[in-house]
Amino acid sequence: MKPLLLLSFVSTLVFDPSISHGPFVGHVDSKSAVIWCRCSEPGDYKCLLTSENDRKAVVASATASPKNDLCVKFKFDNLASGQKYSYSIATGNGTLVEGADYFFKTSDNDDRQTSIKIGFGSCAKEDNGTANAWKKISELNLDAFVLLGDTPYIDTTNLGQQRKRYREFAAVKPMAKLFRSTSMYGVWDDHDFGRNDTNGKLKGKENSRQSFTEFRANSSFGNGTAGIYSKFRRGTIEVFLLDTRYFAATENSPFADNQPSLLGSDQWNWLKQSLMESSATFKVLACGMVWNGAVRIGKRDHWMTYSHERDELFRFIGAEKIAGVVLVAGDIHRSRVIKHAAAEIAGYDLYEFISSPLHSHVIGLAKQPHPGLLFDAGEPHTFLTLATNSNSTVLVAKLQNAAGEILFEKRLKADSLNQTKK
Repeated sequence: MKPLLLLSFVSTLVFDPSISHGPFVGHVDSKSAVIWCRCSEPGDYKCLLTSENDRKAVVASATASPKNDLCVKFKFDNLASGQKYSYSIATGNGTLVEGADYFFKTSDNDDRQTSIKIGFGSCAKEDNGTANAWKKISELNLDAFVLLGDTPYIDTTNLGQQRKRYREFAAVKPMAKLFRSTSMYGVWDDHDFGRNDTNGKLKGKENSRQSFTEFRANSSFGNGTAGIYSKFRRGTIEVFLLDTRYFAATENSPFADNQPSLLGSDQWNWLKQSLMESSATFKVLACGMVWNGAVRIGKRDHWMTYSHERDELFRFIGAEKIAGVVLVAGDIHRSRVIKHAAAEIAGYDLYEFISSPLHSHVIGLAKQPHPGLLFDAGEPHTFLTLATNSNSTVLVAKLQNAAGEILFEKRLKADSLNQTKK
C-alpha cells in the first residue's frame, strides 16, 4: 500500500497547477493592460478583471507551455481610462491568486493634465539591500517602474541559464509585491544581454531576446523579430526604452561613413518617427548605457564610443524642434546628473540622470570629471523618480535611496526644454 500512497501524492503534485512566479502588472495605458505570470504546470489559464464601477468580469485566456518556460501574458483591450481594476488568475479547477493587492489602474487620457510618477533603477541582485530598495519603492505609489538593465545579472546567452536567472530574480518577495500593482517595464544592459561591456556581435543573443520577451510584459519588443526597444506613455510623460545592445556594431551607421551604428537603422527609424509623433510634454529617453564618456578609465561602453550617433540625435531634436527631452541611464554603479550643453544643436540643454545601483556595490573609479556634472554619489540602493505636477508644467527628478533620503532633486520647467520658448 505504501508505494500506492506515494504514487498518489506525487500525482497530486504534478497535476496541481499554481502560479510559481508573479503575477506582475506589465504594460498599462488608458485602454489596455498586460498581466504576466509564470505557471507551475502547462495548461490553460484565465485572468479575470473587475472594476470599481462594473462588477462584471472581463476575462483573458493564455496557455502555459514549456516552449515559453511556462510564462503567460494576459492581454486586455477596450478598458475604461482612469479606472482601478482588480484581477485574479484561475484554472478550470478554481482560483489560484486573488486579493486586495492584486490590482492596477489604467491611465487617464494621454493629454489630460494629471500628476504622474515613474521610477527607474538598474543593477539589482537578489540580496537584502536590493530588497530594501523594493520596499521603499513600494511606499511611493508609482504609476510605473522601469528596470534599466543588469536586472538580473546573467552573463551568459545559454537559454536555460537565462531563464533560471529570470526565475530567481522574479522570486524576490518585495519585488513581487511591488509589481502586483505597479506596472513593470524593462530594457536590458550588458549583463542581462549576456556579457559585460558587449555589443550585438555576441553569439546566442537570440536566446537572450527569447528569455527577455518571456519574462517581461512591455507593449512591444523591437521590430517584432529583433531587438527589444519599446515605448509607453503615462499622462504627459512618454518613455522611450532604447536597446543599446542587440544592434550595436552589427551594421554601419547611417550618419557616418565607416563608423558602426549603436541603435541600428530599424531602431533609428522607429525612434525618430516616434519622437515626431509624440505629443507628450516630457519625452524620456531611457537605456542602460550612459550618454556621456566620463566613466572609469579604459571603459568604452558608453554612447560617446558612438559619438556620431549621439550627435545625430541631438541635431535631430534641434532640427525637428522636439521639446521636453530628458535622458536616463544606469550601468556604472554611481548616481550622477549631467547637464549637457546642447543648446547650440538641440535647441536647449539636455539633462542626463544616471541611477545605479539598486544593489550594494558602488564603483569609486566611476567618479570622473565632466564639465556639466551637477551631482555625483557612490551610494548603494538608489533609484530615480520622475514626476509631473498636476498641470504638467514641471518635471521633478529625485535620486533617493532605500533609507528614504533624497540625494538630489532637480525641477525642470517644460519651458526650459523647448527651444521655441527661449
